[in-house]
Amino acid sequence: MRIILYTGKGGVGKTSIAAATGLELARLGYQTLVMSVDPAHSLSDSFDLDRMLMDREEGRAVKIRANLWMQEVDVQEEIARYWEDVFAYITTLLNASGLEEVVAEELAIFPGMEEICSLLYVNQYAREHRYDVVLLDCAPTGESLRFISIPTALDWYMNKIFKLERRVVKLVRPMVSAVSAMPLPDDAYFRNLEDLHRRMLGIERLLGDPRVTTVRLVTNPEKVVLKETQRAFTYFALYGMTVDAVIVNRLLPGWVEGDFFARWKDTQQRYLAEIEEYFAPVPIWRLPLYPDEVLGVKDLERLGRDLYRGKDPADVYFHERPFRVRRVDGKYELRMRLPFVASEEVTVHKRFGDLVVRIGNLKRHLSLPHVLSGAEPEGARVKDGSLILTFGGRHGSTTRSATTKPSR
Repeated sequence: MRIILYTGKGGVGKTSIAAATGLELARLGYQTLVMSVDPAHSLSDSFDLDRMLMDREEGRAVKIRANLWMQEVDVQEEIARYWEDVFAYITTLLNASGLEEVVAEELAIFPGMEEICSLLYVNQYAREHRYDVVLLDCAPTGESLRFISIPTALDWYMNKIFKLERRVVKLVRPMVSAVSAMPLPDDAYFRNLEDLHRRMLGIERLLGDPRVTTVRLVTNPEKVVLKETQRAFTYFALYGMTVDAVIVNRLLPGWVEGDFFARWKDTQQRYLAEIEEYFAPVPIWRLPLYPDEVLGVKDLERLGRDLYRGKDPADVYFHERPFRVRRVDGKYELRMRLPFVASEEVTVHKRFGDLVVRIGNLKRHLSLPHVLSGAEPEGARVKDGSLILTFGGRHGSTTRSATTKPSR
């Protein structure tokens, strides 16, 4: 199964592009699913579908034409179906803290639940080989990063904390119950989490395989949008994901004339040149600004033709992996492609066998290959858009934490 993520700053047109790609793939004979990962779903609006049809399906995949399905995940339905014990405990906890029951139920749907539901579906579809291609219409950049970081965070929690937490709660529950009305989770809560983790197993490997999963960044030729696209490119690389195309949307056509548009056209051309320089050798695809909104199947089919121009949307158009490990002069070198990052923005340290890389407010725990798990990081530098870490001699314990600031 092929998985393609479409993401970018809010309002750049990624939903229309994901929908148009789905139509083009279906036309080519691929069994295709377009899934909205954005809590503020607009995919059905882009296809101009009957709202009642979507409501009746309760967040399940809906066939909208030959070879093409779409899905807008309903987090309320998913909680009732799979997470009832977790939801019930969080609601009770919030209610015990003084919140009204209705407010507690609303707040119990915490950030990330929509993304987890979507990941569970993607993993299920991959195991069942149900579709040839799954297109993910992602939320704006920040939420998209949460989407791809959830498998790593959940795996870390289950391996490092979950078992200890379960044992501690079991031991202290009788004592806490005797002196406090504050509820503690029962064993059904922990079984719910175990089931969630089991159903999520394999998704991180799926998302990190560039032969299966790639990201396509949608941007506009504007400074603010371009800056966010650069950050997204870096953060996806940090999480081991391959960006195989950058799509520049809403370029003014050459035939547009007049003093009002002349400055806009100059600005767009300047930023387009910067985009081609920044992201090379990743392919840059262009789309024009249309005379009217892109809405409904007919408009989306035209957009798909203009975007792909005979290319197969399911192909992988850039294959470079974000991580490489090699041996250099008797030592190991881990090279991580992180374009647009200055050395002063990066902090690296090793803890409990994991490599922890922090860029600004974003932190990633990387499970090191076995050959590096016992080796000591000796140096770090940023060069030509890559973070290069050198590992030397082995030591007896992997619990040491030493912070390294990369050199220029």
